[in-house]
Amino acid sequence: MEWVEVRGSTVDVAVEAALTELGLSSREDAQIEVVEEPAKGFLGMGARDALVRVTRKPKQEKRQRRRNRNGGGRQGRGDQKQRSDAGNRTRESGKGGRERTQRKPAEKRSGGNGNRSQRGRQNQGAKPMDDNKTPEVEVDAEGQATVVAEFLNGLLDSFGLEGDVATRVDDDVILADVTGEQTEALIGPKGAIMQSVGELTRTVVQRKTHRRARLRLDVGGYQERRREALRIYTGRLADQVLDDGGEIMLEPMNPADRKTVHDAVVDIEGVRSFSEGEEPNRSVVIALAPGVEPRAAAAGSDDSAEDSAEDSGDDDAEE
Repeated sequence: MEWVEVRGSTVDVAVEAALTELGLSSREDAQIEVVEEPAKGFLGMGARDALVRVTRKPKQEKRQRRRNRNGGGRQGRGDQKQRSDAGNRTRESGKGGRERTQRKPAEKRSGGNGNRSQRGRQNQGAKPMDDNKTPEVEVDAEGQATVVAEFLNGLLDSFGLEGDVATRVDDDVILADVTGEQTEALIGPKGAIMQSVGELTRTVVQRKTHRRARLRLDVGGYQERRREALRIYTGRLADQVLDDGGEIMLEPMNPADRKTVHDAVVDIEGVRSFSEGEEPNRSVVIALAPGVEPRAAAAGSDDSAEDSAEDSGDDDAEE
C-alpha cells in the first residue's frame, strides 16, 4: 500500500502536498492520518509544522456478470423487468381491497423495549459526565508552588532548554528561580519575555487551583541583578536631587521595578519618591523631602553669612 508523510504549516497544506505527490485529485481517494498537529510556539520559539500520513486507497474491483452465449444477459434483464412489474401489481392490489400488514417501529411498541427506547431519547439530551473533571478543592501556596514547578519544567522541555526550577514559599508568596546557561532566552530585552512567562504561569496556576497566585519569578538571576542596578541608579539620582533640587522622573517601569526604587529611596535621607501616570506608562518621581533645601543653595547661604560677618568685622576694625 503506497503512502507518504508530509509536513506543512497547516494540516490542509500538508494534505494537499501529499495528494499531489501521490497523484490523487481528491481526498476521497486517500486515507488521511494526522501524526502531529501544528504548534505556534511561544514568543516565536518551539513552533513546529503539521505532519500527516496519506495512504492511497485500494481500488474497488467492479463485479461483472457473465453472459451466456445464448443471450442470457438479455434474458436476465427481461426477468428483472417481469419481477419489477409483478411488484408494481402487488402494490396496486394493496391499494385496492387487500390490506397490507406493516410492523410497527421498535420505538412505538408498547412494553419494555419501548420504555428503554424512550429512556434512551431522554438520556440523549443529558450532558455526559467528564471523568477528568476534579472537584474544586482549596489549594494552599505549597500546592500552587508544585503546579508552578511542573509548568516551568514543561516549558523548558517544550523549548528544548536545559535548566533547573526551584520553588519555595515565603509569607504566602511563591518564589520561583529558573537557573541554567540556556535559560537566558526566557529573559528578553528588559525582562519582557520573563514578565510574559510570569503572567502565563499565574494564569495556569489560577485555572488549575481556582485561586490567584502571588508569584515572583526570576530567570538566571536577572531579578537580583536588575534590583542591584536600580538601587545604584536610584542613589545617583537622589544625590543629584539633593545637590540641585527639583524633581527627576524615571522611565516607565513595571510594579516590581518601581517597588525597588521606592525601597531604595526610603534609605536615603532628604529625598522622597512617588509614582505618576497610568499603567503601563507609570513612572517613579524622586524629589526633595519637605523642608529640605538643596545642598547648593545651603552652601550659598553659608558663604553669604560668612562674607557678611567678615565685612562687619572689617568695619569694626576701621572704627
